[in-house]
Amino acid sequence: MSGHSKWATIKRKKGATDAARGRLFTRLIKEITIAAKSGGNTDGNPRLRLAIQTAKASNMPADNIKRAIQKGTGELPGVSYEEVTFEGYGPAGVAILVEVVTDNNNRAVSEMRHVFSRNNGNMGQSGSVAWMFTRKGHIVVPRHGQSVPLSEDDLLGIILDAGADDLQSDEETFNVTTSPHEFDAVKKAIEDKGIKVESAALQMIPQNTVKVTGKEAEQTLKLMEALEEHEDVQNVYSNFDIDEKELASING
Repeated sequence: MSGHSKWATIKRKKGATDAARGRLFTRLIKEITIAAKSGGNTDGNPRLRLAIQTAKASNMPADNIKRAIQKGTGELPGVSYEEVTFEGYGPAGVAILVEVVTDNNNRAVSEMRHVFSRNNGNMGQSGSVAWMFTRKGHIVVPRHGQSVPLSEDDLLGIILDAGADDLQSDEETFNVTTSPHEFDAVKKAIEDKGIKVESAALQMIPQNTVKVTGKEAEQTLKLMEALEEHEDVQNVYSNFDIDEKELASING
Protein backbone atom coordinates (compact mmCIF):
# COMPACT_ATOMS: atom_id res chain seq x y z
CA MET A 1 0.00 0.00 0.00
CA SER A 2 1.44 3.39 -0.95
CA GLY A 3 2.24 6.25 1.38
CA HIS A 4 -0.91 8.31 0.90
CA SER A 5 -3.35 5.47 1.53
CA LYS A 6 -1.22 3.97 4.30
CA TRP A 7 -1.25 7.27 6.20
CA ALA A 8 -4.97 7.73 5.49
CA THR A 9 -5.63 4.29 6.96
CA ILE A 10 -3.59 5.07 10.08
CA LYS A 11 -5.46 8.35 10.60
CA ARG A 12 -8.84 6.69 10.09
CA LYS A 13 -8.10 4.17 12.84
CA LYS A 14 -6.76 6.78 15.25
CA GLY A 15 -9.16 9.61 14.53
CA ALA A 16 -12.10 8.74 16.78
CA THR A 17 -11.09 10.91 19.76
CA ASP A 18 -12.77 14.18 20.73
CA ALA A 19 -9.47 16.02 20.32
CA ALA A 20 -9.10 14.71 16.77
CA ARG A 21 -12.70 15.71 16.00
CA GLY A 22 -12.01 19.21 17.30
CA ARG A 23 -9.00 19.56 15.01
CA LEU A 24 -11.05 18.17 12.13
CA PHE A 25 -13.75 20.81 12.59
CA THR A 26 -11.12 23.56 12.70
CA ARG A 27 -9.60 22.33 9.45
CA LEU A 28 -12.97 22.02 7.75
CA ILE A 29 -13.98 25.55 8.78
CA LYS A 30 -10.71 26.91 7.37
CA GLU A 31 -11.22 24.98 4.11
CA ILE A 32 -14.77 26.29 3.72
CA THR A 33 -13.63 29.84 4.46
CA ILE A 34 -10.78 29.67 1.95
CA ALA A 35 -12.99 28.04 -0.70
CA ALA A 36 -15.76 30.62 -0.24
CA LYS A 37 -13.36 33.42 -1.22
CA SER A 38 -13.97 32.30 -4.82
CA GLY A 39 -17.73 32.68 -4.35
CA GLY A 40 -20.41 31.40 -2.02
CA ASN A 41 -22.44 29.60 -4.72
CA THR A 42 -21.61 25.90 -4.70
CA ASP A 43 -22.86 25.42 -8.29
CA GLY A 44 -19.93 27.43 -9.60
CA ASN A 45 -17.45 26.54 -6.88
CA PRO A 46 -16.60 22.82 -6.78
CA ARG A 47 -14.02 23.30 -4.02
CA LEU A 48 -16.65 24.85 -1.76
CA ARG A 49 -19.16 22.16 -2.70
CA LEU A 50 -16.74 19.41 -1.67
CA ALA A 51 -15.78 21.23 1.55
CA ILE A 52 -19.44 21.51 2.56
CA GLN A 53 -20.12 17.87 1.71
CA THR A 54 -17.14 16.79 3.83
CA ALA A 55 -18.26 18.99 6.72
CA LYS A 56 -21.78 17.59 6.62
CA ALA A 57 -20.43 14.03 6.49
CA SER A 58 -18.44 14.86 9.64
CA ASN A 59 -21.65 16.04 11.36
CA MET A 60 -20.63 19.70 11.51
CA PRO A 61 -23.62 21.89 12.52
CA ALA A 62 -25.22 23.82 9.65
CA ASP A 63 -24.75 27.14 11.47
CA ASN A 64 -20.98 26.57 11.62
CA ILE A 65 -20.90 25.88 7.89
CA LYS A 66 -22.98 28.98 7.12
CA ARG A 67 -20.76 31.27 9.23
CA ALA A 68 -17.59 29.88 7.60
CA ILE A 69 -19.03 30.62 4.14
CA GLN A 70 -20.03 34.15 5.18
CA LYS A 71 -16.55 34.83 6.56
CA GLY A 72 -15.02 33.65 3.30
CA THR A 73 -17.28 35.79 1.13
CA GLY A 74 -16.81 38.82 3.42
CA GLU A 75 -20.41 38.94 4.67
CA LEU A 76 -19.06 38.45 8.19
CA PRO A 77 -15.75 39.72 9.59
CA GLY A 78 -13.10 37.03 9.98
CA VAL A 79 -9.42 36.14 10.01
CA SER A 80 -7.51 36.54 6.74
CA TYR A 81 -6.00 33.16 5.94
CA GLU A 82 -3.16 32.33 3.56
CA GLU A 83 -2.48 28.93 1.97
CA VAL A 84 1.14 27.74 2.10
CA THR A 85 2.73 24.40 1.16
CA PHE A 86 5.88 23.26 2.94
CA GLU A 87 8.17 20.54 1.61
CA GLY A 88 10.69 18.41 3.42
CA TYR A 89 12.27 15.08 4.13
CA GLY A 90 11.74 12.58 6.91
CA PRO A 91 13.76 9.57 8.12
CA ALA A 92 15.19 7.41 5.30
CA GLY A 93 14.72 10.36 2.95
CA VAL A 94 10.95 10.01 2.63
CA ALA A 95 9.33 13.00 0.90
CA ILE A 96 6.73 15.01 2.82
CA LEU A 97 4.30 17.71 1.67
CA VAL A 98 2.48 19.81 4.28
CA GLU A 99 -0.48 21.99 3.30
CA VAL A 100 -0.98 24.84 5.78
CA VAL A 101 -3.64 27.52 6.22
CA THR A 102 -2.36 30.30 8.48
CA ASP A 103 -2.94 33.91 9.50
CA ASN A 104 0.78 34.41 10.10
CA ASN A 105 3.14 33.07 7.44
CA ASN A 106 6.36 33.94 9.30
CA ARG A 107 5.18 32.05 12.37
CA ALA A 108 4.14 29.06 10.26
CA VAL A 109 7.58 28.86 8.58
CA SER A 110 9.37 28.92 11.93
CA GLU A 111 7.08 26.36 13.55
CA MET A 112 7.14 23.95 10.60
CA ARG A 113 10.95 24.03 10.54
CA HIS A 114 10.92 23.33 14.29
CA VAL A 115 8.56 20.33 13.94
CA PHE A 116 10.70 18.81 11.17
CA SER A 117 13.99 19.27 13.04
CA ARG A 118 12.66 17.90 16.34
CA ASN A 119 11.42 14.73 14.66
CA ASN A 120 14.41 13.58 12.57
CA GLY A 121 13.37 15.50 9.48
CA ASN A 122 14.54 18.47 7.44
CA MET A 123 12.47 21.18 5.80
CA GLY A 124 13.42 21.62 2.15
CA GLN A 125 13.19 24.39 -0.43
CA SER A 126 10.08 25.03 -2.49
CA GLY A 127 9.95 22.46 -5.28
CA SER A 128 12.32 20.02 -3.58
CA VAL A 129 9.78 17.19 -3.30
CA ALA A 130 6.55 18.48 -4.90
CA TRP A 131 7.60 16.98 -8.24
CA MET A 132 7.28 13.50 -6.69
CA PHE A 133 3.52 13.94 -6.19
CA THR A 134 0.50 14.29 -8.48
CA ARG A 135 -2.87 15.76 -7.49
CA LYS A 136 -5.57 13.11 -7.77
CA GLY A 137 -9.08 12.47 -6.55
CA HIS A 138 -9.21 9.82 -3.81
CA ILE A 139 -12.54 8.22 -2.87
CA VAL A 140 -12.78 5.67 -0.05
CA VAL A 141 -15.69 3.22 -0.20
CA PRO A 142 -16.19 0.89 2.80
CA ARG A 143 -16.53 -2.80 1.97
CA HIS A 144 -18.94 -3.39 4.83
CA GLY A 145 -22.08 -1.59 5.97
CA GLN A 146 -23.45 -1.05 2.47
CA SER A 147 -27.21 -1.38 1.90
CA VAL A 148 -26.50 -4.25 -0.52
CA PRO A 149 -23.39 -6.47 -0.89
CA LEU A 150 -20.73 -4.73 -2.96
CA SER A 151 -18.13 -6.64 -4.96
CA GLU A 152 -14.95 -5.26 -6.45
CA ASP A 153 -16.18 -6.08 -9.96
CA ASP A 154 -19.43 -4.19 -9.37
CA LEU A 155 -17.64 -1.07 -8.20
CA LEU A 156 -14.99 -1.31 -10.92
CA GLY A 157 -17.66 -1.27 -13.62
CA ILE A 158 -19.32 1.81 -12.14
CA ILE A 159 -16.17 3.88 -11.71
CA LEU A 160 -14.57 3.01 -15.05
CA ASP A 161 -17.73 4.05 -16.89
CA ALA A 162 -17.54 7.37 -15.02
CA GLY A 163 -13.90 7.96 -15.93
CA ALA A 164 -11.91 6.77 -12.90
CA ASP A 165 -8.22 5.90 -13.19
CA ASP A 166 -7.77 3.01 -10.76
CA LEU A 167 -9.27 0.87 -8.00
CA GLN A 168 -7.29 -0.73 -5.18
CA SER A 169 -8.68 -2.59 -2.19
CA ASP A 170 -7.80 -3.93 1.24
CA GLU A 171 -9.75 -5.86 3.85
CA GLU A 172 -11.84 -2.86 4.91
CA THR A 173 -12.09 -0.47 1.96
CA PHE A 174 -12.04 0.13 -1.77
CA ASN A 175 -9.78 3.03 -2.80
CA VAL A 176 -10.77 4.81 -6.01
CA THR A 177 -8.35 7.13 -7.81
CA THR A 178 -9.44 9.71 -10.37
CA SER A 179 -8.07 12.73 -12.19
CA PRO A 180 -9.14 16.03 -10.59
CA HIS A 181 -11.33 16.70 -13.63
CA GLU A 182 -13.27 13.44 -13.31
CA PHE A 183 -13.48 13.47 -9.49
CA ASP A 184 -17.01 14.92 -9.18
CA ALA A 185 -18.43 12.66 -11.90
CA VAL A 186 -16.97 9.48 -10.37
CA LYS A 187 -18.12 10.39 -6.86
CA LYS A 188 -21.63 11.13 -8.16
CA ALA A 189 -21.75 7.86 -10.11
CA ILE A 190 -20.91 5.89 -6.96
CA GLU A 191 -23.45 7.72 -4.81
CA ASP A 192 -26.17 7.51 -7.47
CA LYS A 193 -25.98 3.72 -7.12
CA GLY A 194 -26.77 4.03 -3.41
CA ILE A 195 -23.20 3.14 -2.42
CA LYS A 196 -21.91 4.70 0.78
CA VAL A 197 -18.74 6.83 0.48
CA GLU A 198 -16.56 7.09 3.59
CA SER A 199 -14.43 9.99 2.37
CA ALA A 200 -13.67 11.85 -0.83
CA ALA A 201 -10.97 14.44 -1.39
CA LEU A 202 -8.39 15.78 -3.80
CA GLN A 203 -5.00 14.64 -2.53
CA MET A 204 -1.34 14.70 -3.50
CA ILE A 205 -0.46 11.12 -4.46
CA PRO A 206 3.19 9.96 -4.54
CA GLN A 207 4.41 8.64 -7.87
CA ASN A 208 6.73 6.17 -6.11
CA THR A 209 7.14 5.00 -2.53
CA VAL A 210 10.08 4.54 -0.15
CA LYS A 211 10.17 1.46 2.09
CA VAL A 212 10.97 2.27 5.73
CA THR A 213 11.59 -0.25 8.51
CA GLY A 214 12.61 -0.50 12.15
CA LYS A 215 13.47 2.69 14.02
CA GLU A 216 13.08 4.79 10.86
CA ALA A 217 9.49 3.55 10.47
CA GLU A 218 8.69 4.61 14.05
CA GLN A 219 10.36 7.99 13.51
CA THR A 220 8.45 8.54 10.27
CA LEU A 221 5.09 7.97 11.96
CA LYS A 222 6.10 10.23 14.85
CA LEU A 223 6.99 13.04 12.42
CA MET A 224 3.74 12.62 10.49
CA GLU A 225 1.71 12.74 13.71
CA ALA A 226 3.58 15.84 14.95
CA LEU A 227 2.85 17.64 11.69
CA GLU A 228 -0.81 16.58 11.74
CA GLU A 229 -1.22 17.90 15.29
CA HIS A 230 -0.15 21.43 14.41
CA GLU A 231 -3.14 23.77 14.45
CA ASP A 232 -2.31 25.38 11.06
CA VAL A 233 -1.85 22.10 9.17
CA GLN A 234 -4.64 21.06 6.81
CA ASN A 235 -3.10 18.01 5.10
CA VAL A 236 0.11 15.97 5.25
CA TYR A 237 1.24 13.70 2.41
CA SER A 238 4.23 11.37 2.17
CA ASN A 239 5.68 8.65 -0.03
CA PHE A 240 6.63 6.25 2.78
CA ASP A 241 5.63 2.59 2.76
CA ILE A 242 5.63 0.46 5.91
CA ASP A 243 4.90 -3.27 5.94
CA GLU A 244 1.52 -4.08 7.50
CA LYS A 245 3.02 -6.44 10.11
CA GLU A 246 5.59 -3.88 11.14
CA LEU A 247 2.92 -1.18 11.31
CA ALA A 248 0.85 -3.38 13.61
CA SER A 249 3.83 -3.96 15.92
CA ILE A 250 4.58 -0.20 16.06
CA ASN A 251 0.98 0.64 16.93
CA GLY A 252 1.08 -2.07 19.58
